[in-house]
Amino acid sequence: MIVSRVLTIDDAYDAVSWSTVFLLASLIPLGVAVQSSGTAEWIAQQVLKLLGDAPIWVSQAAIAGLATVFTLLMSNVGSTVLLVPLAVNIAFGLGADPALFAITVSLATSNSFLIPTHQVNALIMGPGGYSVADFTKVGGVMTLLFLIVLVVAV
Repeated sequence: MIVSRVLTIDDAYDAVSWSTVFLLASLIPLGVAVQSSGTAEWIAQQVLKLLGDAPIWVSQAAIAGLATVFTLLMSNVGSTVLLVPLAVNIAFGLGADPALFAITVSLATSNSFLIPTHQVNALIMGPGGYSVADFTKVGGVMTLLFLIVLVVAV
């Protein structure tokens, strides 16, 4: 767009949400710190204690639910960066395939239908005249279906 002069470089630069760029960039070192400090391993041990002798699919569903909650509160990229090391540690503790749990987190962090915290939901909320209650009604069903399909498919 800049080459074809539809947009100037200054317009492109001004259109970037730099606070979002720096927020997402700062979450990567946070994820590394959580992993290298042993925090991810500690949280994984607590989750393993809570789950007890549950089957692997129950643990996978719990991780998917946790990832869904995290992605509603922060960005999906940030949630993925923080939760993948945790999920891998839980998988090792269960003797499960860590790739299965990492993929579960990666997909579950896209499950943001419940409230309009995701960028796309926020963009359609105003023009569509939707309320948070509308998202909760429809998004609750979609979130549950997403989790069921995710656990079965992965």
